[in-house]
Amino acid sequence: MCALARPGSVHLQAVVAPCQRPPSPQAFSLPSVHQELLEHSRMASKLGVRENACAPLDCPLEARMPIRGLHLLLTYLCNYECDHCFVWGSPRQRGVMTLAMIQRILDQADELDEIEWIYFEGGEPFLYYPVLLAGAKKAAARGYRVGLVTNAYWATSKEDARIWLEPFAGMVEDLSVSSDLYHGESGLSDEANAALNAAEVMGIPADVIAIAQPEDMNARPARGMLPPGESALMYRGRAAEVLGPHATTHDWASFDTCPYEDLAAPGRVHLDPFGYIHLCQGIALGNILEDPLTAIFAGYEPSAHPIAGPLIEGGPAELVRRYGLEHTQAYADACHLCDHARRQLRARFPRILAPDAMYGIDKG
Repeated sequence: MCALARPGSVHLQAVVAPCQRPPSPQAFSLPSVHQELLEHSRMASKLGVRENACAPLDCPLEARMPIRGLHLLLTYLCNYECDHCFVWGSPRQRGVMTLAMIQRILDQADELDEIEWIYFEGGEPFLYYPVLLAGAKKAAARGYRVGLVTNAYWATSKEDARIWLEPFAGMVEDLSVSSDLYHGESGLSDEANAALNAAEVMGIPADVIAIAQPEDMNARPARGMLPPGESALMYRGRAAEVLGPHATTHDWASFDTCPYEDLAAPGRVHLDPFGYIHLCQGIALGNILEDPLTAIFAGYEPSAHPIAGPLIEGGPAELVRRYGLEHTQAYADACHLCDHARRQLRARFPRILAPDAMYGIDKG
């Protein structure tokens, strides 16, 4: 989703950054995601660990996971730098999808009959407006339902908001506008209000998505895609590092389930500018620069995945136990513990716990 910012965090109204082309498969010196998964399976077999899995990319096509939505992280770049941001969006981030890459994703999506939605997110996707518009047109022309997620920085007046949104009228079926106290001093910013007004005038379905403040214990937690309205804060991404140390904490062993994502049957995945397919932010299922979506989805066996498997079995606490990881006694939530555990495993699974951008490593 797009980045959210607290008062006092970086907030730039315009960002000019070079287009970062995704690297070619040949540019990677590390093993592929597929190779990393195979090596994990071989090691598990040697250790006598029973895993109900066919080898990745060898499963029958009909066994593939039922994915309904592809959420394209058009860029990691954002004009905000948000305390809570799942994907560490900031003005210093790198990586943006080219139109050719979007075309490639759509070509592969056509081979998956169950795909219904194509979402364009970030970072802030409107920073690359021509590519966003062209990509949305291509997706809609193929019969996909199109959604956009934005912080509406561009809606500086009602008139300007209509100019920005007019090309999307009759094409976009869901405009999600991020606005809350992380963005500024009011829950609904002037820009968000202008964007919602323009969307209503043009018949574009739109709503606000918001994240509650850390001290709000009554906010409802979201599972999967954020619903309209306010949702509880999850301590993933930048929130794990910036907000986690100041949060009310709970015993690490109590986090014995993944409460926010269905990793066994996610229903949607995120694709980033570097080709990674994310089950959850920073947990890769595969890479479309190496293998096609049909093969990647067909080869996903949840219990055999070295990260998703333990999380499904017993949450982040099981991830800690499975790999004998260091930990403190208490964490803010399951995401907070999961983030801490995964960081310790990145050297072991560098292509699965990737890319660096999802772990706040700034290469700008």
